[in-house]
Amino acid sequence: MRFWQFLRFTAPEELPPLARLVEASRFDGVVLGDHVVFPQKIESPYPYSKDGKVFWDPNTPWPDVWVAIAAMAAVTTRIHFSTNICVLPLRNPFEMARTASTLSALSGNRVALGTGVGWMEEEYRVVGIDFKTRGRRYDEMIDVMRLLWSGEMVEHHGEFFNFERLQMSPKPAGRIPIYLAGGSLPAMRRAARKGDGWITGNFTRETIGDSIKQLRSMLQEAGRENEPFELIAPVGPDLEFIKMLRDLGVTSIIDLASRRDLGPERSRQQKADYFQRYSDEIISKL
Repeated sequence: MRFWQFLRFTAPEELPPLARLVEASRFDGVVLGDHVVFPQKIESPYPYSKDGKVFWDPNTPWPDVWVAIAAMAAVTTRIHFSTNICVLPLRNPFEMARTASTLSALSGNRVALGTGVGWMEEEYRVVGIDFKTRGRRYDEMIDVMRLLWSGEMVEHHGEFFNFERLQMSPKPAGRIPIYLAGGSLPAMRRAARKGDGWITGNFTRETIGDSIKQLRSMLQEAGRENEPFELIAPVGPDLEFIKMLRDLGVTSIIDLASRRDLGPERSRQQKADYFQRYSDEIISKL
C-alpha cells in the first residue's frame, strides 16, 4: 500500500520545506489540488459537501500545481508527486503534455496526473471552454497526451484536436500514470477504459465495497482485469477504515488531513509532528 500526503490549502512558500518533511517520513508522495480561479458567484453545487457549498474562502491559495511540483521535486529525491485532481479538460493537451514530460525528465520519473472533469461550470466559462463537452474533450486529451509522450512522430484527427505528424521532446523519463477520479458511473467507466488507476469519489464504509466491485467489473468488460491498475482512496487518518480499504484491494491512500492538522494557522513544526504521527500510527502498522 502506498501513502500520499495531501498538502491542500498550503501557502506556496511552505510547499518545498513541507515536501522535505514528508519525504523524511514514510509517505510515498505528495498530492496537490487544482483550480484556476475562484469566481465570486458560484452556482455549481460542490459535490463533496452536504450543502453543496465550498468550504474555503477566496483568499485560499491555489498555486499552479506544476510550478509547485517542480519546486518540491527540486528539494527531494524519493517521493513522487501527483494531483487530486487536475481539471484536465480546462487545459490544452499540448501544453499539459509538455509540462508533465518536462517534470518527469527533471524529477527522475516521479510525476503522475490525478485527473477529473471538474464540477465548477463557472470556471469553464472563464477560460472559454464548453462545460457540456468536457467528458468527450477529456477522453480525447488523454489519447493525445499519450501519443505526444511517445517521443515519436505522431498524428491525430479527432473531434477537438486535429494535427498532422509532429514530435514532442523531451519525452518523459518513464510512463506517466494518469489516474482518473470520480464516483459517477461515467467517471468509473472512463477510468476502467483509459486510466492507470481510479481515484474514488465520495464513499462510506457501507458503499466503498460495492463501488470497487463495480469498477472491477468495468475493468473486466474493458479487457483490462489483468493489467496493473491503482485503486486510490482519499480518506482521513482512520487506521481501522484504512485496513478495511486495504482488504478490499485499495492500493494507495491519500491522507485527507483536516485544517486543524495542516491548516495555515499551524506551524511548520506542528505539521512535521503530524506527518511523523501519521507515519508511526498508521503507515508503520500497514
